Amino acid sequence: MTIRPTIHNTGQTRRSREGEVNPGDSDNKQSITTLESHEVYRNQWLRLREDRILRSNGKEGIYSVVEKDDCAIILPIENGRVWLVDQYRYTIAERALELPQGGWEMANVDPEELARGELKEETGLHAAEMTYLGYMWIAYGFCRQKQHVFLATGLTMKEREPDDEEHDLAIHTVSLEQFEQMMFDGTICDASSLAAWGMYLTWKARKGEVSPPTRGPA
Repeated sequence: MTIRPTIHNTGQTRRSREGEVNPGDSDNKQSITTLESHEVYRNQWLRLREDRILRSNGKEGIYSVVEKDDCAIILPIENGRVWLVDQYRYTIAERALELPQGGWEMANVDPEELARGELKEETGLHAAEMTYLGYMWIAYGFCRQKQHVFLATGLTMKEREPDDEEHDLAIHTVSLEQFEQMMFDGTICDASSLAAWGMYLTWKARKGEVSPPTRGPA
């Protein structure tokens, strides 16, 4: 029997109960005005700009912003186990365990296509179902990059297609209980992996009680 890949939308909403304050419903008043913007540097992975700004208190300043295209992080879960990748992270000079994730350095890519591609590249897994759990901004204090979060289920193993940056990547599977313990004891300290797990637990607890999430602004 052939199982057709499907995608389910559920999870993120901006609804609030009566009397509750929801930051997403504010008037979004802009308290910083851009006076001038200058691109300092770019390569195939990122763009760095420095802006001259005016704050609401009348003080001028500068704000440096790193811009990167959208990326995706995937929770591949099957039979109570989750797939992780282990790779050397140059910025911290350590190997790190984390959920499969990444981007294609291109604008306007379909989030599900991106997530499926990253899952196959890093683990060789194909998912019959991809459930969209929502998105998050990565370090928006200095970086403009959106990360889409997917739950991958109905998994089958196919051939991996790693890129040059994934030359030393190893794959591990652990039980969900082990996964939580590894986050608790600091074995896994990747912020995106921890946040994605929190989104999954929230979705699981509220399954069927929330409206489908949106992909958010471009």
